[in-house]
Amino acid sequence: MPEGDVVWRTARQLHEALAGRVLVRSDFRVPRYATADLTGRTVTDAISRGKHLLIRVDGDVTVHSHLRMEGSWRVSRAADFPLRDHRIRIVLANDTWQAVGHQLGLVEIIRTSREAATVGYLGPDLLGPDWDASEAVRRLLAAPARAVGEALLDQRNLAGIGNLYKAETLFLRGVSPWQPVGEVDSLPEIVELARRLLVANKDRIGQVTTGNPARGEQTWVYGRAGRPCRRCGAIIMRADQGQVAEERVTFWCPACQGQRR
Repeated sequence: MPEGDVVWRTARQLHEALAGRVLVRSDFRVPRYATADLTGRTVTDAISRGKHLLIRVDGDVTVHSHLRMEGSWRVSRAADFPLRDHRIRIVLANDTWQAVGHQLGLVEIIRTSREAATVGYLGPDLLGPDWDASEAVRRLLAAPARAVGEALLDQRNLAGIGNLYKAETLFLRGVSPWQPVGEVDSLPEIVELARRLLVANKDRIGQVTTGNPARGEQTWVYGRAGRPCRRCGAIIMRADQGQVAEERVTFWCPACQGQRR
């Protein structure tokens, strides 16, 4: 699933292409909104909220989308020919640019004035103007017995961190993903490090936490199960973590971070 930095960069691209321009094409290819038409309206803004995308249109209208696992938005020069790809969920275009949403996990139209009803539950946004590290820590500590690896992925605690940054941040701080939140003394440092990693990667394609962008060298533990730890040489472990039906794979070094509990 795309992480907060990818969604932030997507929102910026959508804003640059659509904001301040009148829509000349509006094509929703999801059953619930198949008859919706935003043609003639002006896009006022496009922002990210954690992993959510909000495209605001005049008239108190917001197009809310979520990429989920395979979704993407692609911006290109506007074209007159039909777009026949069955994976397309939405097309928004002005005279110059078109934005096409492919395989979006969620598409809906909501009132801009009621966005809080849709995304208001999210915790502080790691890449947003509302970032508040102390509030993120407070929310994490509200469930002290919960494994920190699970808690960091809960968007109600802090919005934007995903599996890669969770694994990399915990490794860099030497904390096991299985350690209960209430036993982690470095929570403020963990959430601030997660933010710094997202900020460092938000303006580029690809995610690098090691400082080395070479293929296969970008991460410390994420995606490296069965390989030696770059620090100590121990074998990187991989396991599912979380409640049934909500499990996410996690990676960690048993020597640098401790054994699974």
